[in-house]
Amino acid sequence: MNHQEFAQTWINVWNSHDLEDILSHYSDDIEITTPMIVMATGGRESSLKGKDTVREYWRKALNKFPDLYFDLIHSTAGVNSVALFYKSIMDKRAVEVMFFDEEGKINRMYAHYD
Repeated sequence: MNHQEFAQTWINVWNSHDLEDILSHYSDDIEITTPMIVMATGGRESSLKGKDTVREYWRKALNKFPDLYFDLIHSTAGVNSVALFYKSIMDKRAVEVMFFDEEGKINRMYAHYD
């Protein structure tokens, strides 16, 4: 799958709000880093590790933002990675960089917001 096909698939899965379908794209040892973690949880951590921990965070986030919808603006490819530029919740623009393991699952993700 090329980065453009992946990007559209990823956007569609997130817009479906199907948490298990979303998680199917990630490795069991996924590590995410995003300023939204602090905003959504009120905590201090900006990174989470492990699919179960990430599942719980995303479950809360999807419940908190039932109108969550991503609109893809552009995608780019790197070495075992992609960067997606999209319009996110609260009218924010986001750049999300995802790195893939040898099985093609996302094992690291960094999100940036304006």
